[in-house]
Amino acid sequence: MSSKVERERRKAQLLSQIQQQRLDLSASRREWLETTGAYDRRWNMLLSLRSWALVGSSVMAIWTIRHPNMLVRWARR
Repeated sequence: MSSKVERERRKAQLLSQIQQQRLDLSASRREWLETTGAYDRRWNMLLSLRSWALVGSSVMAIWTIRHPNMLVRWARR
C-alpha cells in the first residue's frame, strides 16, 4: 500500500514540476520575442525593400548600358 501512496506522491511531484517548466518556458518565450522583436522588424523591412533594390539595380543597369562613358569615368576615380 505504501508503494502506491509513494508512487502517487511522486507522480504529483513530477506533474507539478512539469507544470512549472511549462510556465518557465512560456515566460522565456515571451521574453525572447520581446528581445528579438526589433531585429525581426528590421529584417522584415529589409526583405520588403528587396523588390525596390531589384528595380533600382535594373534601372542602373539600363542607364549604364545607355551611357557607358559615365561608368568609365566613375571607374577611373
